[in-house]
Amino acid sequence: MGKRILVQRRGRGGSNFRAPSHKRKGKIKHCSIKKDKEVIYGTIIELTHEPGRGAPLAKVRFEDGGEQLILVPEGAFIGQKIGYGSKAVLKLGNTLPLREIPEGTPIFNLEGTPGDGGKFVRSSGAYATVLSHSADKSMVRLPSNKIKAFNPNCNATIGVVAGGGRTDKPFIKAGNVYHLSKAKSWKWPKVRGVAMNAASHPHGGGSHQHVGGPSTVSRNAPPGQKVGLIAARRAGRKKGKK
Repeated sequence: MGKRILVQRRGRGGSNFRAPSHKRKGKIKHCSIKKDKEVIYGTIIELTHEPGRGAPLAKVRFEDGGEQLILVPEGAFIGQKIGYGSKAVLKLGNTLPLREIPEGTPIFNLEGTPGDGGKFVRSSGAYATVLSHSADKSMVRLPSNKIKAFNPNCNATIGVVAGGGRTDKPFIKAGNVYHLSKAKSWKWPKVRGVAMNAASHPHGGGSHQHVGGPSTVSRNAPPGQKVGLIAARRAGRKKGKK
């Protein structure tokens, strides 16, 4: 009898696979504005880091006394004034509805539906570009180069997320990857199934490191068998193509 494979242990849960949410500083979302106001202003009072997040955060104190954590745009500084609302000035760090943002403007922390606080373009160095507007939708090019339609009332922040170039720095040593994996709840290091014993993985065992059979597997396969190409439409090289 073999031991449970990784997907089985991950499905069971436990401290090794549970995200360390107790390290989080708080929810990162846009400030909610009362209906009787068209704009609200705040001041950045602190720049901070959150474990597991590549982009830095800023604590903003608004004129009504409330405080909020936001994603930091490149060029932000302590003491900077920022505005939220449809009447905010079009400048770095301010948040406006898409309908008020001109074409060609870089934006980040874009809402998927109006009022959800921001769902798209939140990683360090990322930005999207406003392409066009119509009566019922705004077209935006996302960092993946995909063009997506959004509700014109969705809020977005002007600028580029700070922390760009983070992935250009090499890890140098395995310990750095280890600590990053702990912060993000990644299971690291990853071991190939063909390098394992036959008792530890369906691809394990044998005189040579090879799968030993078809690597496609059903979507409804049990966890101990569900490894390889799951529910693949096709596999292998297309005939007639080099």
